[in-house]
Amino acid sequence: MPLPPLPRRNLLGAGLGGLAGAVLVGDTARAVPATPTAPTGSTGATGAAGATNAAAARARVTTGAQRLAGEGWSSLTGTRLGIITNPTGTLADLTHLVDAMAATPGVTIAGVFGPEHGFRGTAQAGASEGTSTDPRTGLTVYDAYGAKATDLEARFREARVETVVFDIQDVGARFYTYVWTMYHAMYAAARLGLRFVVLDRPNPVGGAARGPMLTAAYATGVGLKPIAMQHGMTVGELARFFNAELLPKEDGAPRVPQLDVVVASGWRRRHLWADTGLPWVMPSPNMPTPDTALLYPGTGLFEGTVLSEGRGTTRPFELIGAPFVDHRWAAALNDRGLRGVRLREAYFTPTFGKHKDAVCGGVQVHITDRDRVDAIAVAAHMLVEAKRLYPGFAWRADSYDAARPYWVDKLSGSARLRTMVDSGASADECLAAWRDELAAFERARRPHLLYR
Repeated sequence: MPLPPLPRRNLLGAGLGGLAGAVLVGDTARAVPATPTAPTGSTGATGAAGATNAAAARARVTTGAQRLAGEGWSSLTGTRLGIITNPTGTLADLTHLVDAMAATPGVTIAGVFGPEHGFRGTAQAGASEGTSTDPRTGLTVYDAYGAKATDLEARFREARVETVVFDIQDVGARFYTYVWTMYHAMYAAARLGLRFVVLDRPNPVGGAARGPMLTAAYATGVGLKPIAMQHGMTVGELARFFNAELLPKEDGAPRVPQLDVVVASGWRRRHLWADTGLPWVMPSPNMPTPDTALLYPGTGLFEGTVLSEGRGTTRPFELIGAPFVDHRWAAALNDRGLRGVRLREAYFTPTFGKHKDAVCGGVQVHITDRDRVDAIAVAAHMLVEAKRLYPGFAWRADSYDAARPYWVDKLSGSARLRTMVDSGASADECLAAWRDELAAFERARRPHLLYR
C-alpha cells in the first residue's frame, strides 16, 4: 500500500539527519517507530522474541528490514512480494527476513530471487543456486544471477509479483554484482509498473567515493553503468541514483513508479562497519570479515592479474601473491608509508583458484587504522611495485572476449589503469588521472544521498 507522506515542511526542517529515521517514498517521508520490536510471526522461527529486542538494543544502527519487522511488515501486506535477497537479509536476532515474513499472517511472498552465490549462499564466485524450491519455507526461489531485465520481467510475471523488495548487504565496490542485480530488477519493475522497496543497510566501507568511473565500452556484469569504483553509497541511495539518473536513459524504460527506501537509522557517512554495532554476515563466501570488505574495492583488482587475490585461503583479498613474489614487495610498499595499513611478508598455498596447491610469496595487508584506509590507493601502489619488481607480473587475459581481453579493464572500468601501469606511471599519477571524473560523480550523486 502507498505510505502516507510526511508534510514537506517537516521533511525539510529535519534535514538529512531527520531522513535517517524515515521511510522514503519518492521525495517525501514518514516516521516509523524508533525502537524496533520483535517481528510479527518470527517467534516460531527463532524460539525467543526477546532476542530480537536485546540484539537491536545493542546495535547502534537499525537496518531497514528491522524497522519494517518492528511494524509487523504492515506496509508490505496486501500485495504479492518478490524478494531479492541472500544470507545477509537478516534481522537483529539473525533470523532471515524471508523466514520471518513467511511466518507472518497477511504477508504474501510470491517468490524469492537469489543473486550470485544464491539465496542461501551455497555457491562460489561466478555461480548461483539455480531455480528451486526452498526446503525451509516451500517458496519458489528463482535464479537471478546473470539475469537481464527482460529475464527478470518474465520471472516477475510468472510469479505474479506486485511489489519487488530488495534486501542485500552490499560492500561498496562497483564490481560486486549485487547492485547490478538490483539495477536489472528496477528496470524490469519500471517496465511492469511495479512498486520497488529497498530495505537499506549501511555501506560497510563508509560514504566516501573513490576511484575511476566506468566507461560505457567496458560495461559488463561486474560494472554495468558509470559509477565510481568505490561508490560510497548505500543500496538505497544507489536505487535513487539509478532511478533518477540512469534508468531514464534506457530505451523503453520509464522510472520505477514508486520507489520506497526504508532507511537504516543511526548510520552516518563517516561510519565503517565497526561503528554500526551490527553482526557481520558474510555477503559472499570470500568476504569473511569487515576488514576484507574495507580492502576489497582496491585489492579486488588483483583478480585481473596473474597474482592470487587470496581465494582458496582464509584471508581472501588480504593475502596477495604468486610463486615468483618474494620479500622485496612488502619492503618496497612499506617504504611508501601507505596510510592505515602495514604489509607483512607472507607465504600461503591456495586450496583453489589461481596457483592452487602452489606456495605463493607475497603480502598480507594488515589494517592499522580503519579510518585512514584508502583501498584503491593501496592497490595502485601494490600494482605499480609488482610490475616494477617482477618480470612474471602480467594481466589476466580473457580468451572469450577478444575486443576487451583484460579482466582488469572490466574491473577498473577502462584500459587506462592497465596502460598507465604498463607505461611506468607512478601510483600517484594513476590516482590523479580520475580526479576530475570522480568530482563530477560526487556532484551527480549528491541529490540522492540520504545520510548525513
